[in-house]
Amino acid sequence: MVRVAGVRWSVEECFQAAKGQVGLDHYQVRNWTSRHRHITLAMLALAFLTAVAASAAPERPAQLADLTRAHPPIKLTVLEIRHLLVAVFNAPAVSVAKLLHWSNWRRQHQATARRSHYRRRSEPTG
Repeated sequence: MVRVAGVRWSVEECFQAAKGQVGLDHYQVRNWTSRHRHITLAMLALAFLTAVAASAAPERPAQLADLTRAHPPIKLTVLEIRHLLVAVFNAPAVSVAKLLHWSNWRRQHQATARRSHYRRRSEPTG
């Protein structure tokens, strides 16, 4: 029973990601065929973004102590890849170099926040 509940949880997380990242819930259709096409394209887009994010993932540190000392930016997320693709395909007002610099800066900032969070949680209390 616990295994079934755990599987359901992962499916719910996938649907939430699809709603937030690729607009799974943004359809206005009148028949089943159109709805099915929309859902298929949305899930295909999410699968593509997830595959790109997985292939761009760097090697992970083995221990928590390595995370507090390392300074690389966080890995590319589905949301970050979506932002980059939207900016590239929508004729950006800035150059591609500036866009990639902004993405790297933002991921570096998120990595700094994550390091601080891990450092604070690993300190002994008392």
